[in-house]
Amino acid sequence: MPDIIQLLPDSVANQIAAGEVVQRPASAVKELVENAIDAGADKIQLILKDAGKSLIQVIDNGCGMSMTDARMCFERHATSKIRKADDLFAIRTMGFRGEAMASIAAIAQVELKSRRHEDELGTCITIEGSEVISQEPCATATGTSISVKNLFYNTPARRNFLKSNSVEMRHIIDEFQRVALANPQVFLTLHHDGQEVYHLPASGLKQRIVHLLGNNYNQRLVPVEEDTTIIKLHGFVGKPEFARRTRGEQFFFVNNRFIRDAYLNHAVLTAFEELLPEDSFPLYVLFIDIDPAKIDINVHPTKTEIKYQDEKAIYAIIRSAVKRALGKYNITPTIDFDQENSIGHLITEKPLGEIVPPTITVNPDFNPFATEARQPAREEHPFLRDSNLTRSNGGGGNGSYRQLPVPQNWDTLYQISKREQAIQQDLHTEQLITINEQDINKASERQLFQVHNRFILSQIKSGFMLINQQAAHERVLYERFLQQLESHSGTSQQSLFPQSVTLNSSDFELLRELLPDIKSLGFDIREFGKNTVVVEGIPADLNNASEHELLEHLLEGFKNNQAILKLNKRDNLARSLARNAAIKAGTKLSLEEMNLLIDQLFACQMPNVALNGKPVISTFTMNEILERFEK
Repeated sequence: MPDIIQLLPDSVANQIAAGEVVQRPASAVKELVENAIDAGADKIQLILKDAGKSLIQVIDNGCGMSMTDARMCFERHATSKIRKADDLFAIRTMGFRGEAMASIAAIAQVELKSRRHEDELGTCITIEGSEVISQEPCATATGTSISVKNLFYNTPARRNFLKSNSVEMRHIIDEFQRVALANPQVFLTLHHDGQEVYHLPASGLKQRIVHLLGNNYNQRLVPVEEDTTIIKLHGFVGKPEFARRTRGEQFFFVNNRFIRDAYLNHAVLTAFEELLPEDSFPLYVLFIDIDPAKIDINVHPTKTEIKYQDEKAIYAIIRSAVKRALGKYNITPTIDFDQENSIGHLITEKPLGEIVPPTITVNPDFNPFATEARQPAREEHPFLRDSNLTRSNGGGGNGSYRQLPVPQNWDTLYQISKREQAIQQDLHTEQLITINEQDINKASERQLFQVHNRFILSQIKSGFMLINQQAAHERVLYERFLQQLESHSGTSQQSLFPQSVTLNSSDFELLRELLPDIKSLGFDIREFGKNTVVVEGIPADLNNASEHELLEHLLEGFKNNQAILKLNKRDNLARSLARNAAIKAGTKLSLEEMNLLIDQLFACQMPNVALNGKPVISTFTMNEILERFEK
């Protein structure tokens, strides 16, 4: 029987490795930009077409490569970052596996141009599917320019699994933001389909956060700083009142490498205990500098997971540092009841010798009776101040007076004081309904009560039912919005003054993807420049909503549902808008509003189930009530 085990060709092995290393265009962007950072570049350009499906081009001004290095970088496990196994525990660079370039070249058409500072000519290499097409000298700028065209062109099944351009672009922006935050000293630009998405000059960390996330983040940041023998911690956390319902703005960096760590994330959330609203997550951008020998980053191909020697100590340091930063900047309430923080910093102590008592100046020539000489003139005209007389010369007491013209209809000026004050009538006069005042046998007249402005109690023949008003309204709006999305029948209430709303790049791409469905709900929105839209109308059911908050909450809810529930686009959009537009617990309702809500609820297809799967209505029968009292 012949041998059946064979050594795979390098091209096949590279395609297998590409399945782990390059999952989508964002993975290739991450690897290429990190290589540029490792090359010492301080200026990096990223150019994309079709969200990276047609073209990913990274241009840097780093150290460049020789002709031999340019060819070797496409071989498997070829790297300049490490030489032996012990180097894995002293890694300061982003890459070290030597798999990224080989994997990218296996599933794309790649062109690389590179030149070192000391060389007159550079090298141009063209590779398709791990096969070198050409290699020749060329004139090129110092540094490296690599173009990745037609990603997954030779693996059509993998290419078909890619999402829409908007979805893939959001993943690329996420990777770009992480690299940009970790390297604020590097000038970075991002162009997509000929439009500039980011232009990030070299700056400090706070300025880089503001450039990436928006100018309104300038007032939201609280600095964190801690230096211990175990780790050095620095960065920023967001103020609790600006917490969001999605996890998109949490960044942990260990030795400038972005990581995901639920354990350290819990340390930050614990520091915000009792300061955050329910189901909210704070912004934080935290950098941990630690000895590479005390961590292991060779855990996952994406290099976003790390093992620590002393996790508990790092957890305690992060928690205490964040908590102290919040307290230092008066975010958390003070425990010292003898000091008022609002005015304590305004009082400065001075030596007793510098304290000067106030002085009073007295005019010895002042005569309070000097005005009696002009009294007769006032007596001739006792209503001088209230009349239409005025002095002609503006001088002393002997001036003459002239008659001003009498205003027309002067006799009607005081008629307004004789009018009876109109009493404003309440449009929703609530009636206190008691069992004695209403006939409970009449089905057309319900007996409704609002309990703690959260529940609606309605009497039925078998007992009574308790309705969660917020969950009921969410169910009503959800089914209404879902129907509007299917029929494109949403009605819009035009705004008197259209509002411009500026979003971050990721949210703007998401809005562009959802725009046709959002317009079906009744929104009248058009694009207006870079990352900005103009809202000219909102759904008629949301008259008193703020356009900016409505869009932000709609996109946050959509991303949150997408991460947790994996819903389809329209169902997710209807669910997100319904939760944001529904009346909240604690809202007082009139009798007419309660009746209307109940009528709309029982007209729904699933009136008994809330959007979170919990019941909307709880029924209590007379037998259950009697059993409670008999016991």
